[in-house]
Amino acid sequence: MKQYQHPTAEQITLTGVLHALSDPVRLNFIQCLAKLTSESPCGAIPSPVAKSTMSHHLRVLREAGIVHIRTEGTQSLTSLRLHELEAKFPGLLDSVLKAANETSPLTETEK
Repeated sequence: MKQYQHPTAEQITLTGVLHALSDPVRLNFIQCLAKLTSESPCGAIPSPVAKSTMSHHLRVLREAGIVHIRTEGTQSLTSLRLHELEAKFPGLLDSVLKAANETSPLTETEK
């Protein structure tokens, strides 16, 4: 069973969190994860990238302190570290997710 290393709440940095959320694939993953009420298997959230690429994105999110990943049997269960992030950076994740939800792709006439 693989054990993952996670930063402590004190080790989480604003630049690390913002860097991790700056990638559209990672931001989309966090948007999907935020809609869930409990842990989710990593593969349960749809992704437009290959499994190996998604593993990289999950590592970046984990090392930034945004997600917590634990193994149970053969599954890796992922959850947001909402309480730690809210305590360290009040309103940050909510603001980023709200802004991301309000942003829509360009229509054909806007291109």
